[in-house]
Amino acid sequence: MADRSNPPLAGQTPRLTGKRIVITRGPEQALELGEALIALGAQVLLLPLVEFSPVWDSENLDAALSRQAQFDAILFLSANAVRYVFERCRNLGVPFDAQHKPRIVVAIGAATARALANEEVRADYVARESTSSALAKELKDSLVGKSVLLPRSDRGSESAPLALVEIGALVTEVVAYRTGMPKSIDAMVAARVSSGEVDAIVFSSPSAVKNFVAVFCDAAAARLGQRTKFAAIGPTTAQALRSENLPVAIEAAESSTDGLVDALVRAFAAQ
Repeated sequence: MADRSNPPLAGQTPRLTGKRIVITRGPEQALELGEALIALGAQVLLLPLVEFSPVWDSENLDAALSRQAQFDAILFLSANAVRYVFERCRNLGVPFDAQHKPRIVVAIGAATARALANEEVRADYVARESTSSALAKELKDSLVGKSVLLPRSDRGSESAPLALVEIGALVTEVVAYRTGMPKSIDAMVAARVSSGEVDAIVFSSPSAVKNFVAVFCDAAAARLGQRTKFAAIGPTTAQALRSENLPVAIEAAESSTDGLVDALVRAFAAQ
């Protein structure tokens, strides 16, 4: 695990000194990772390849939130799901408290649990796994036979709800937010990526991978992978890279900021 609480000792070279690392998350989501990499000596370049926004038609989301207490559990797959569900609750005037919310609140990963904590809600269970099969296995005892509200992105994978159904959960999916391409791309950073001037590009979602290929074209993206390390936050994103015929040079053992930092440090140390 990358220890960001212990910076290099005086006279010791930071472990990522001189490395140019591109983060494809949005600026608000890239902050924690960017600060950690900078602390280790990296030069961080931001190239947001995903943009999030509210749903156009919130009828299904509103209906589910209005009767949220009827569900046994609500499962938040990401911090974005937390953000948009709570924004919509506030707009509707629907409280998310002990009397009205589902009995079990599940967060996938520490970042999602922190997003809930920022809303003054404690996750009853924080799942360690992020892949659908492992997640379903981990949650089986808690969710079998339970009605589960699953707020998600309009571009979310079907694997998570299908895996939950297979373990016997009664899943109600609602689209809570949209994931799309940013309206503009930083041309200067894109040019540095195209010319191979960066050491690593970090991907945190399959959507970022797809948008990367759309921006740089299949062949060009594949050529970039020959001289630039493609880093994935976890197995789902790594699989998205491979499905686009892009090499996965770095894959975090834990789907988190700390996991990504640790994987990057290890990869460049080995190099």
